[in-house]
Amino acid sequence: MRKQLRNKILFPAIAVLIFFGTTAFKNDFFEIAKQIEIFTTLFKEINMNYVDDTNPGSLMNTAIKSMLDDLDPYTQFYNEQDVEASRINNAGDYTGIGAKVLTLKDKLVIVEPYQNYAADKAGLKAGDEIIQVDKVIVADFKDDAANLLQGAAGTEVSITYKRQGKTNTVKIIRESLEIKAVPHYAMIDKETGYVVLRKFNAKASSETIRAIKALKNQGATKLILDLRGNPGGLLHEAVNVTNIFVPKDQLVVTTKSKVKKYNKTYHTKREPIDTEIPLVVLIDGSSASASEIVSGALQDMDRAVVVGTRSFGKGLVQRPKPLTYGTQMKITISRYYTPSGRCIQALDYWNRDENGKATRTKQENYNAFKTKNGRNVFDGGGVQPDIEVEFAKQTPITKAISNENLVFNYATNYYYNNNVDDLKTFELSDSDFKKFKNYIKTSGFNFETKTEKALTNAINVAKEEELESAIKSEFNDLNKALMTYKSNAIDGNKTQLKTLLTAEIIKRYFYSEGLYTYYLTHNNEIKKAMNILNDPTQYASILR
Repeated sequence: MRKQLRNKILFPAIAVLIFFGTTAFKNDFFEIAKQIEIFTTLFKEINMNYVDDTNPGSLMNTAIKSMLDDLDPYTQFYNEQDVEASRINNAGDYTGIGAKVLTLKDKLVIVEPYQNYAADKAGLKAGDEIIQVDKVIVADFKDDAANLLQGAAGTEVSITYKRQGKTNTVKIIRESLEIKAVPHYAMIDKETGYVVLRKFNAKASSETIRAIKALKNQGATKLILDLRGNPGGLLHEAVNVTNIFVPKDQLVVTTKSKVKKYNKTYHTKREPIDTEIPLVVLIDGSSASASEIVSGALQDMDRAVVVGTRSFGKGLVQRPKPLTYGTQMKITISRYYTPSGRCIQALDYWNRDENGKATRTKQENYNAFKTKNGRNVFDGGGVQPDIEVEFAKQTPITKAISNENLVFNYATNYYYNNNVDDLKTFELSDSDFKKFKNYIKTSGFNFETKTEKALTNAINVAKEEELESAIKSEFNDLNKALMTYKSNAIDGNKTQLKTLLTAEIIKRYFYSEGLYTYYLTHNNEIKKAMNILNDPTQYASILR
């Protein structure tokens, strides 16, 4: 009897010891439990005793988001609708009206109707502002109003929208569509194939393989893989895409975490499609995560020449974790490292500046690593291309103009005031650019540089220290110089702004498919890639 009693006591005790001895958070367990109890008590007291009625769900949502904001932008909480949207994004299937939309405070803006799908067939155009979906006023809808457009295939939705000052209503039958990872591939000339890979969903590698095989059958002996604007996606698909060009059993990426089970190495598992074909990979500042794994690995292996501008610099790996009531969170669990050993994470979210913003790794703090052939590559700031293309990198003012949707809105106005019939010969004229500059002026756009902010802060401090009169003259001179710079900045960025405008305008008339076709003969990065591929000596010398 005593033995049985002793065993009943002993086994749970051993189980507890094992639990505390094996969990990653054993040292923090009691602190975590303490803080949970404090929060639970506080939350209950607020909702029971606050002077006005509270919304527990809304309060909790705010609390969770505020907590996660202190970590990094990739660690996120998902409600049930978010979980479904994430599943759709990774699977590549979608049911809705067939359009890319932008959610604003009081409206949904059609960014792009997908060609020959429901929204397009119903006559919706980029720039249309949706103000009501069925009986729901978008401005009154607290959640993401874009979810109102989704629904089962075959169901009808009534959409009220504004276009050029007029209000219209249209009924649309929702339908299923496949969001392609590879929306376009083509032959640029008789020998060079071009593949656009826009996202790393579950079909990324299979679609890329299909495209490359088709191009090789058409005579392709050289390839350009376009990862510009690709925000990433599934890590294993990045490994599979890399595997297309490198042999089986090659190290592609390593993940390192404080939790040992997340420390993993990812090697290629299949036989490649072609390990010899000359390859150029295009990247830009919006190429992130899985795109950086592919471009970084191929660069480290000296398997491809990387062309464009420095990539985004996301070296953090997330994993979904199921929570209760159908919710989920995506949590940063590790950092990834390319075959040479570099982590290309650019922003440090754990050592923020005085304003609470993540700090960027300074170039002087980059560490050098070696590629397979002994070339220097660096960590800390995204993937640096082997060949950087002039005017391809966005400047602070072009970013500000784009973020204010001025390029998008001007393209909308252009579409309703101009006819464009020939894709191949289209070119934005200097008079068109002058109209764009006037449009920016009348829009109330005010671009404030970091230098201006610093000067304003400096003069405020000078006032406090009663030094304003001593530095007033110098301050005014600096301010005048800044104003001169700002007035000339749009002309100084004319090449890039015309490129952005041209792309947005072409999509209005010829959709994304037309833009890809236009790129083949007009895009500077593709031209640079072609020059490299057409010069075997230069191609080989870059990789040596």
